[in-house]
Amino acid sequence: MSTEIKPFRIDVPQADLDDLADRLARVRWTEELPADQVTDGVRRGPVEPGWEYGVPLSYVKRLVDRWRTGYDWREWEAALNAYPQFTTEIDGQDIHFLHVRSPEPDATPLILTHGWPNTIAEFLDVIGPLTDPRAHGGDPAQAFHVVIPSLPGFAFSGPTREKGWNRHRTARAWAELMRRLGYDRYGAHGNDAGALVSPELGRIAQDQVIGVHVTQLFSFPSGDPAEFEGMTADELAHLQFLQSFNDEMSAFAQLQATKPQNLAHALADSPSGQLAWTAQLLAGTSDDHVLTNATIYWLTNTAASSARFYYEDRHTTHPTEPTTTPTGLASFAHDFTPLRRFAERDHAAIVSWNEYDRGGHWSAQDAPDLLVQDIRGFFAGLG
Repeated sequence: MSTEIKPFRIDVPQADLDDLADRLARVRWTEELPADQVTDGVRRGPVEPGWEYGVPLSYVKRLVDRWRTGYDWREWEAALNAYPQFTTEIDGQDIHFLHVRSPEPDATPLILTHGWPNTIAEFLDVIGPLTDPRAHGGDPAQAFHVVIPSLPGFAFSGPTREKGWNRHRTARAWAELMRRLGYDRYGAHGNDAGALVSPELGRIAQDQVIGVHVTQLFSFPSGDPAEFEGMTADELAHLQFLQSFNDEMSAFAQLQATKPQNLAHALADSPSGQLAWTAQLLAGTSDDHVLTNATIYWLTNTAASSARFYYEDRHTTHPTEPTTTPTGLASFAHDFTPLRRFAERDHAAIVSWNEYDRGGHWSAQDAPDLLVQDIRGFFAGLG
């Protein structure tokens, strides 16, 4: 196995973009009930009027029109290429990553892990403030060298080639990646799927990981009735929000965790389908962010392999003992907030817990200032 780290640059052939444009020009629209009540095309909750059945036709038509006539992939390709990118092979899998070193020589190395259906584009707005706080009104003592890998099977890491790429195998790959980069002490941050991977990185590389910062702690009731005794009204409200999300928005997770290949055939053949599948969770972000991620998944043909992450993660045995690496949570207003009693059952060293009155599941897009502030504060507090 090669351990070479190779420079990488995104350079999509024009023929691939022409093919995408041709397919978008020939899209066959689905039908839907006539009660499409969407006004501005923004989904603010799981049962937003017009979104009860899923992503509405008006939203997809509007974004496909922008994709064809107003969206410039080359602009976003250049934005990604503005940062140093590399690939390396780990455990038989190609891993693509950004590696942006801070101008501050004593900066803390930090690996950031994105979620689904996001990509490395999730963190574009926070790279500057994290790596160069001096240029963004921050304390230069709170600077980071950032490493942002594409999850195995996602985007420019390319499709996975064998079974087993769950959160644990990914965490082991991240530990090897940081070792190859020469970082023997570093922090980890994760959102969505990244919030599954990052605590496991802290578990398996305790001597290297100084702290784990996440935007979700996926700690849920075990089913023991005793866990519900003495719950406050606020705790019960948090559980109700979680139940609402599970009831209204979890179809994608159930499909991808059980039969991910079923839908993958359609997504590999239809860019408008890939757009809608992406938009079911990203619709609250900017149009260009939705389109950039849909374009990346389309161009790399990784709808199937990214979905397999859910299958592999469900079909494995997870540790039952709590993590012990210092852990921090930044929870945002329009995301679900875990109950601390469950989180402390699963994570024995929670040292920071902040809840914010704005922002959502994709805080790097809608509350990047708060996210950067919380990451800085968490790692500064570790000393």
